[in-house]
Amino acid sequence: MSARWVAHLPFTAVDLPAARQFAGTLARSLTFLPEVDAGETTVSAEDAQGVRHRVFCDLPLDGGWRCVRRVEHDGECTVRRCR
Repeated sequence: MSARWVAHLPFTAVDLPAARQFAGTLARSLTFLPEVDAGETTVSAEDAQGVRHRVFCDLPLDGGWRCVRRVEHDGECTVRRCR
């Protein structure tokens, strides 16, 4: 198995919800690439990069599935197959 790497791509946003929205949209736009694990997407403030905020729920579910919905979503999880 290849080593996992993380790309850090600075951008500007007015607040945490806007940052999560941008990062989530960017991550989902790249899911056609098998190397991208969108469910693990996080954001952090530039001056507090050690404090990361998840973008997606990504909760493990039965049968090797994970939740694709945004973090702190209402209602039940929606599934995707893990790679």
